[in-house]
Amino acid sequence: MADDIIIGDDPVTTESGSIRLGRTAAKAQRRQALLAAAASRFAERGFNGVSIEDLGAAVGMSGPAVYRHFESKQALLAALLIDVSRELLSGGTDVVARAPDGELALRALVEFHVRFALSNPDVIRVQDRDLDSLSEEDRRAVRTLQRRYVELWVAILQRMQPTTNAAALRIRAHAAFGLMNSTPYSGDQLPQNDLRDILERMAFAALC
Repeated sequence: MADDIIIGDDPVTTESGSIRLGRTAAKAQRRQALLAAAASRFAERGFNGVSIEDLGAAVGMSGPAVYRHFESKQALLAALLIDVSRELLSGGTDVVARAPDGELALRALVEFHVRFALSNPDVIRVQDRDLDSLSEEDRRAVRTLQRRYVELWVAILQRMQPTTNAAALRIRAHAAFGLMNSTPYSGDQLPQNDLRDILERMAFAALC
């Protein structure tokens, strides 16, 4: 007997190991596939070196079909950078909420960000190179989310070092991000576990 599971508006029927995705789930999967393709292609060739047709071909659809998910190539870039900025802020906030004290929160934040950097070197490269290709409104949204993420780190550092000027702590945070976000340029030179250990130790030392 088949089991029906409702996801969004549509049933997902499982029978004899087969799964039929509903329209809502399938659309979400295609959106994620396009974002992943955009990160890879933009990182490799730059925003201006990639066409809508290139992105569609990367996920097995025509260029015009991409417009069912994103109204333009710029909108796809905005979704990529805004989504990841939201994920960092949300994930960092959760990390801090679970930590019992400042030092453990800082160590957990470092580990969290290093995992992100190792998993998303293409997104980091796109952020570094193509942020200015966003509209002013979208660029402001990215910057606002990123500032809130930085201030999350600064608040933890202030707990640990209450007599240190906040501006100095903010500089330390940005310096640590520079270390951790170096993965697009150094990530293939060592096994990931070794690189993770180096980045975590160096970032924590820079912050303290």
